[in-house]
Amino acid sequence: MNDTQPVSREGIPAATVVIFRNGEDGQPPELLMTIRSKTMVFAGGMAVFPGGKVDPQDYTLGEQFGGELDVDEAAHQIAVIRETLEETGLAIGLSGEIDAERAHAARARLLELGTFAPVLEEFGWTPDLSQLTPFARWFPRNERIPRVYDTRFYLANLGTGAVDVEADLSENTHLFWTTAQGALNAAAKGDIKVIFPTRRNLERLAQFTSYDEARAHAVALPVRIVSPHIEEREGRPWLCIGEDHGYPVTGEPLDNVTRG
Repeated sequence: MNDTQPVSREGIPAATVVIFRNGEDGQPPELLMTIRSKTMVFAGGMAVFPGGKVDPQDYTLGEQFGGELDVDEAAHQIAVIRETLEETGLAIGLSGEIDAERAHAARARLLELGTFAPVLEEFGWTPDLSQLTPFARWFPRNERIPRVYDTRFYLANLGTGAVDVEADLSENTHLFWTTAQGALNAAAKGDIKVIFPTRRNLERLAQFTSYDEARAHAVALPVRIVSPHIEEREGRPWLCIGEDHGYPVTGEPLDNVTRG
């Protein structure tokens, strides 16, 4: 099936974010990753970027704060902001008085209330979606897997990144900063496990020496749906993606693929 064909299978709306911070001493930027709890149905035990499902409340806030964005896109961006605060304690994509202490308190309130709108009101914060840059959209509509997520990826930047992060210990067991290449190296050694989309995105991100470079690449390349497909190469089945999505590696033998 061609990647540009209309979506023919309904997916669960989801959003995730690649959070950058400056590397040390001229080194490549670092990215925040989380290890999913092994008890999670999707990607249990895998290293992924922060994110999660889009909730109904996200559409309400998206309509309120989305500006010129369509409500669906704005809702995905709101979901990224909410999930990041819940999973990591980082307050990204927000304007207002923000420091580590207030972010910690806001996270506790979000976990207590289970809804984002009153937390925004209580802390005097407003979503600032200009801080997020659309990067990719993965929808494995061609694969026979039990849960199909239609996931939008975004980029965000912490700059110096002099902040503390803490896993929520329900969906995630560990948070860590690493370069994109460092994550790929860790996966190659078996220190972490990554699913097919995460590996492809890490390979793409490893091309860039700064957040600004990654963002410029994302802005220049319109986001289109990436739907992996199986094709035969030299007598072996491969899981592949289109050649025109900006990814330096577009496939690997199906036997090697780790799935969620």
